[in-house]
Amino acid sequence: MDLFADESDHGARLAWRMRPRTLADYVGQKALVGPGRPLARMVETGVVRSMILWGPPGSGKTTLAEILAAESGAELEHLSAVMAGVKEIRAAVERARARQAHGQATLLFLDEIHRLNKSQQDALLPHVESGLLTLIGATTENPSFEVNSALLSRARVHVLTSLGEAELGEVLRRALADEARGLAAGARRLRVDDEVLALLARAAAGDARRALGLLETACDFAEPDGEGGEVVRREALVDVLGHQASAFDKQGDHYYDLLSAIHKSVRSSPPDAALLYIARFVQGGGDPLDVVRRLAAIASEDVGNADPRALPLVMAAWDAYLRLGDHEGQRAIAHAAIHLAVAPKSNAIDQAWKRAQAFVASQPRLEVPGYLRNAPTKLMESLGHGHGYRYAHHEPHAYPAGSSHDCWPEETPRERFYRPTEQGQEKRYGQLMAWREQLDSEADEGGGA
Repeated sequence: MDLFADESDHGARLAWRMRPRTLADYVGQKALVGPGRPLARMVETGVVRSMILWGPPGSGKTTLAEILAAESGAELEHLSAVMAGVKEIRAAVERARARQAHGQATLLFLDEIHRLNKSQQDALLPHVESGLLTLIGATTENPSFEVNSALLSRARVHVLTSLGEAELGEVLRRALADEARGLAAGARRLRVDDEVLALLARAAAGDARRALGLLETACDFAEPDGEGGEVVRREALVDVLGHQASAFDKQGDHYYDLLSAIHKSVRSSPPDAALLYIARFVQGGGDPLDVVRRLAAIASEDVGNADPRALPLVMAAWDAYLRLGDHEGQRAIAHAAIHLAVAPKSNAIDQAWKRAQAFVASQPRLEVPGYLRNAPTKLMESLGHGHGYRYAHHEPHAYPAGSSHDCWPEETPRERFYRPTEQGQEKRYGQLMAWREQLDSEADEGGGA
């Protein structure tokens, strides 16, 4: 079967028509398809081994499977772990047996393999093991956590990365120049300046399908250039990308100015201002993950123990973004930003850490007290390691009171690093620390250990 037979059909979307037919046409993933690399060697030998392709959307997983099937002369069965049940897998197995009888191999491309359930795995595994089926799984999730270990042991994992802006630019230029399948078909003379292509590539965020879709839409807004051709101007991108048309350079001042505005707005507590700058950053082509990384820093640096829920909430938003994808995931980031902005503020953790770092730098001879040292051997125990250690959970209030067990190194000047504020939950932390200091004082006065 010719997997690419209908790609010249100009009723199909540009991204479909421009799918590479050979590894020579494939853009990106040089670590896999470059000369002498694993997938290139499979094409050279015609022997394809079971594998799992792990990478983000639009990185070329499906296309690689189609190329491997075409180059090796195998038939490609395409199933989705979400849509196909045991019945569909068994039907694919029967078709593979029929081909095997005629000397033809079968590659089973299993999309979203991380969603495979146990019954599907049980139906599939024996045939992968016997070699009847060569499995090519595709996933956007880490297969180490999401794919059954039995399948993992029978397939090598290949990691695909998002395409860079230069690679996406190459994809777009090919689409403009291709007279058979691309936008130059039918003698259409389209011109798109490099600046516009760069903006489209940036807005696609590493996804080749999205890049081609944006280019196709942008060409709907092409204008006559006065020379018998058409041109796509930067102004037309407002209709295609919205505010992403004013995308900024990640190395430029505007990028860092917006991140600074996000940080300072959250620190100053107006949630609406924080959302304003986050929205501007994302619409300008910024990576939402750069925002959530900044929020994670804010959670400890500017909120800290005034609201101990802040950091776990940001990490949950980070995880939600990765699991839900960009559109829904942005709401999780907004959720975290609003919480941080409204939360009580304290920089006591940031200040405590800086004090601790400076203090340790001034104390090169700092030694761990003997009662805090580990004693895994008889020799170390005989040297006094661990002697005198008091297990907190066996003490009143789960606290070994007294200055003799304050865990501070001997002959080292004392310093207070963490100084709780009166803000939020941190006020309670201060009260707990003061109460324990009172227990220390009472223990010392009473001659306690």
